[in-house]
Amino acid sequence: MGEQTIHVRRLVNIDYVTLNRPAVRNAFNEQLIAEMTTWADHAAADSSLRGVVMSGAGPSFCAGADLGWMAKMAGYTQEENLRDARAAAAMFASIDKLPVPVIAQIHGAALGGGAGLAAVADVAVAADDTTFGFTEVKLGLIPAVIAPYVLAKIGQSAARELFVTGRRFDAAYARDIGLVHAVVPAGDLIDRVNKYLIELATNGPEAMSAAKALLRKIADLPIADAAPITAKAIAERRVSDEAQKLMKVFLRRT
Repeated sequence: MGEQTIHVRRLVNIDYVTLNRPAVRNAFNEQLIAEMTTWADHAAADSSLRGVVMSGAGPSFCAGADLGWMAKMAGYTQEENLRDARAAAAMFASIDKLPVPVIAQIHGAALGGGAGLAAVADVAVAADDTTFGFTEVKLGLIPAVIAPYVLAKIGQSAARELFVTGRRFDAAYARDIGLVHAVVPAGDLIDRVNKYLIELATNGPEAMSAAKALLRKIADLPIADAAPITAKAIAERRVSDEAQKLMKVFLRRT
């Protein structure tokens, strides 16, 4: 299998996941997809985990699909391509469904699936010189498996323009459309990520997980259908041990 394509470091209760193919700007191939999926599946079952920071080694966050991998896919049958695409879809789904907050620390370039990783992150922080793009149409392809997450982040209007033009755009525009949440000078990137981690550390872990689950549950529902689900969710949280404890601490301070 060769060298690992991702590097995972646990610091206290945070997983720092680094895409580790710097020679090809951390582009996706079968091995990277498999390793990311395996890590995410294990992380989802780890009750001690409180958050994730995704980053890329070398000059870029992630430049999309590896050229060698794409050349190999060109010779695949439709069934082989379907199996390959399902593996990529499973990776994004595994990251999206993580019960803990996921922060993307983005620099250099986030193209194609790299921009898709920004879309599945709960918080995306980008260096101000980062280049983004859904460039698949330039190769006669489409940003298919990442489309649901991108639509949820930036909406159909922005997605339509970016998907059909395949144009590259800067970090400021990525923030304007909601793909990223903070844009900072490259030298301040780690500091801003750490500020988010400090903020997360003050929150109830179960509450953050429940908030993520609630968003997934009601995202596409009409208000009338979402209302009973949200009422049940807050009622359950109010009587939870975690909420009872944190509310008592808060009330003692006021």
